[in-house]
Amino acid sequence: MSKKLLLKDAHIEGIRYFETYRKQGGYGAAEKALKMTPDEILEEVKASGLRGRGGAGFPTGMKWSFLAKPEGVPRHLVVNADESEPGTFKDRYLMEFLPHLLIEGMLISSYCLGSNTSYIYIRGEYSWIPDILEEAIEEAKAAGFLGKNILGTGFDLEIYVQRGGGAYICGEETALLESLEGKRGNPRLKPPFPAVKGLWERPTVVNNVESIAAIVPIMDITGAEYAKIGVGRSTGTKLISACGNINKPGVYEIDMTITVEEFIYSEEYCGGIPNGKKLKACIPGGSSVPIVPANLLLKTINGEPRYMNYESLADGGFATGTMMGSGGFIVLDEDQCIVEHTMTLARFYNHESCGQCTPCREGTGWMYKILKKIENGQGKIEDIDLLWDIQRKIEGNTICPLGDAAAWPVAAAIRHFRDEFEWHIKNPELSQTQNYGLANYADPIPSVEKNT
Repeated sequence: MSKKLLLKDAHIEGIRYFETYRKQGGYGAAEKALKMTPDEILEEVKASGLRGRGGAGFPTGMKWSFLAKPEGVPRHLVVNADESEPGTFKDRYLMEFLPHLLIEGMLISSYCLGSNTSYIYIRGEYSWIPDILEEAIEEAKAAGFLGKNILGTGFDLEIYVQRGGGAYICGEETALLESLEGKRGNPRLKPPFPAVKGLWERPTVVNNVESIAAIVPIMDITGAEYAKIGVGRSTGTKLISACGNINKPGVYEIDMTITVEEFIYSEEYCGGIPNGKKLKACIPGGSSVPIVPANLLLKTINGEPRYMNYESLADGGFATGTMMGSGGFIVLDEDQCIVEHTMTLARFYNHESCGQCTPCREGTGWMYKILKKIENGQGKIEDIDLLWDIQRKIEGNTICPLGDAAAWPVAAAIRHFRDEFEWHIKNPELSQTQNYGLANYADPIPSVEKNT
């Protein structure tokens, strides 16, 4: 069985309430942390090797160390709960069933960072969860773990929950800060980075829900012990949102030493693919990461087993690998149509573009229109190369990563499944009544590979 740190008490009835959480040792890590200095806590986080669990995988301790500390200027911690990446729902699970784990993580983190006012920015579609969080905040405050002079330490902390308007772009940290300030959620140019000028131009750290929740077990067992879990730079445990064509969709906590094959097919995790179908492809880190065919998902290009961690999933770069991303693990079986899935993602990113950058504003619309033509049996062979050209002109040419998030799925789909696109175009009527299936689905395409 995989070691559990975040979800070890998730099965306990009433764990979302303070009394039950406290009986299971809750807020013990906070009591320990409040007896330490902020610098000592920071060193524990650095020693843990914790990487941001929102998608980028940047070392959390390093990110915290960048926080500017000008004298007399307030600092802020903002928790990014705008979990808008399609295929990702792990943060929702934490907030809904273990809200005090997040609150305790915020208390420790805020103390370390010197933030007396911290925020949870939550996506608008999670309409029922703010009530759960606000109830947990009130419980923690009544017990003396929030508010003035917490546990007699002289440290004050208020936590506020801010509901977003339901925009994917507000998952980008600077757009989130703009929205939190009451403005339109457009990403900011960087520098200055939020660590220097963030919320209301004050030094700010923005971290994902899972990242902040992970601070609790780090303080419980020490950073050094946390770093022993996992492998290499993929330390600790990781929450995976598993969905798609699998028998057991849900949120799983893994220690990143298991193979992708074990994760998909073992009864402990996804339980295999329904109805004896074959695995066709997978998007392992949320909709923005490159899709990979089955042969490159289960093994690297060198024939070694692919593992569920940052380094192994990225092995081979985008030519033959992908990314851990947010852990939104979407499995596709042999009956799924890659063209249709790619079109659906293109439509999403076109709809969610804030429109600030021309390559993203115009390019995402063009990609969606072309993919829609191909899917509807009206495409031309030259449309494939046109798609490839458009995504290359979007990637790396926008203020925020939404442009990259829109370009990567299209590039990967063409890279690995060009024959399926060609089949759609050459068989316009047949493509409307049946799917391409598995034939040649994993063959490398030299004409595309040389352009990567």
